[in-house]
Amino acid sequence: MVLNGNSLTVENVYNVAFKRERVEIAPETVAHLNKSRKALENHQLEKTIYGVNTGFGILANKKVSPEKIEELQVNIVRSHAAGVGTPLAPELVRAVMLIRANSLCKGYSGIRPVVVERIVDFLNHDIIPVVPEQGSVGASGDLAPLAHIALALIGEGEVFFDGRKQPTSNVLQQLGIKPLTLASKEGLSLLNGTAFMAGIASCSVHIVEKLFYESITVAAMSVDALKGSTSPFDLRVHEARPHPGQSFIAKTLLKNLEGSEIRRSHLDCDRVQDPYTLRTIPQVYGAVYDTILYVKKVLEIEINSATDNPLIFENGDAISGGNFHGEPIALVMDFLSIALTDMANMMERRIDRLVNPKLNDLPDFLTSGEEGLNSGYMLWQYTAAALASENKTLAHPASADSIPTSGFQEDHVSMGAWGARKLWRIVNNWSQILAIEALLAYRAMCFRKPLKSGKKIEELFLQFQGILEDHDKDRYFGEEFKTALSLLKDRANL
Repeated sequence: MVLNGNSLTVENVYNVAFKRERVEIAPETVAHLNKSRKALENHQLEKTIYGVNTGFGILANKKVSPEKIEELQVNIVRSHAAGVGTPLAPELVRAVMLIRANSLCKGYSGIRPVVVERIVDFLNHDIIPVVPEQGSVGASGDLAPLAHIALALIGEGEVFFDGRKQPTSNVLQQLGIKPLTLASKEGLSLLNGTAFMAGIASCSVHIVEKLFYESITVAAMSVDALKGSTSPFDLRVHEARPHPGQSFIAKTLLKNLEGSEIRRSHLDCDRVQDPYTLRTIPQVYGAVYDTILYVKKVLEIEINSATDNPLIFENGDAISGGNFHGEPIALVMDFLSIALTDMANMMERRIDRLVNPKLNDLPDFLTSGEEGLNSGYMLWQYTAAALASENKTLAHPASADSIPTSGFQEDHVSMGAWGARKLWRIVNNWSQILAIEALLAYRAMCFRKPLKSGKKIEELFLQFQGILEDHDKDRYFGEEFKTALSLLKDRANL
């Protein structure tokens, strides 16, 4: 992965975060950073520049003497490392570090190339700062969590390395890496920006997009297992309401169900209409799909943006603005959280239809043995219901809140960091509900044999059949669930 400040994708972020892809800085970017640094140094003593020779936040009117400029940068890192709570997952911290490095590569921060190089060194050696989850309000940058990363860069605090938490100084000494010595503005530049929320968000969106395609196949399997009709997926219906996602889902469902013997077996049934959780999959999943693509577009603008303050331009102008404000991410995090929560609601209702003896012609709760003596998969609907309901609480919009900080200087904040953290939890719940539906749809399909489904569904069925054992009485089904989730992630290349 080559950083240049302009071409980072959410897939890149995921690959560096979760697959440990190596990172480099484009040579032309190093030259650009040197030029930007000279522009700052040529003017930093003759002008009053926020964060270079002034205090921070409401203390911006306090001038700092030239001989204390470097001390100022260390002080802001130490004082702002005020996060609390459980450490963020190391993979997510890697995502945050990558995005901060890429943003700095744009050259609007006036920092030396060595700052970005040290972040890259940490990534490539898998030295991961311990970053508490809580503490950012998502406005003047993700200050507290990013300060914990900066703290490690200057050789202080703690890091995860070699599978355990260790003092940063010990790890750097072991690897022969020098702690970063901060020059003017560099502490502030490491702390400013939306990298914390953007890192979590990017990983969330990539996982969701990849698993979403699997969710369409799973939904199609449920439709066939429940003897649903393909008529609602007729493309003429969706051309009459031409939302792109809706048409895409309808086409994909038809492709998955094409040639189904199960469908042909009940063409002459007396059912007039299917329930909404079967009939309106294109409308609901289509809206979610459009949401995913929109959120991804917003994020890929954000992770290739300069979110520092002030921004340093080629002529030496240092302009204080508000690019650190997390509102663009906060709003789309809430948008996607709501979309996934509603999609999970639909999945949970299909899960109920797969096991509820009042709603299908399958064995009660998909029990293979003696009913009554065995409960089958009854409780997996309970689990899905619990997860779906938990999401409903988490989906309350974080961006609807604001609270003033820094003595009313920073009097409107985005709460985007909490929005991203909530989304991460929702994605985890959503993926587990998807795995439950996949497992139960597979078990339901077993009762439809020897009739075959569509080719795409049969491919998934055979994959499940190859890794799941048959049974004729109750047993612990937790390993089956883990296997189902693992299979879906493997198919999605996660």
